[in-house]
Amino acid sequence: QVQLQESGGGLVQAGDSLLLSCVGSGRIISSSALGWFRQAPGKEREFIAAIKWSGGRTTNYADSAKGRFTISRDNPKRTVYLQINSLEPEDTAVYYCANAGSVWAVSAHEYYHWGQGTQVTVSS
Repeated sequence: QVQLQESGGGLVQAGDSLLLSCVGSGRIISSSALGWFRQAPGKEREFIAAIKWSGGRTTNYADSAKGRFTISRDNPKRTVYLQINSLEPEDTAVYYCANAGSVWAVSAHEYYHWGQGTQVTVSS
């Protein structure tokens, strides 16, 4: 049973930075990937970035995420991070981590394990 637990969200001001964490437990397939998504009220879940769970540090970013978002991994801690810089009010959303078979998966339906999400609210 795979479980994913996000943390690090909160209320921040525009221009701030945040580091979100996702701790994975259970039997996560070594060749799989962990990705970050976000969902704002009334909008579809949006892919941000993904990284291989183990082995090489291959990453995949949505075009809209390049520049302000950085995904990284700490294997001993079984944790994947999402660094968000220069936060904007438009970044307000629930941020989720999820597990997929490939780092190139970008659609939510390709991900089969999900965390509960962490709320990020950016005030102007």
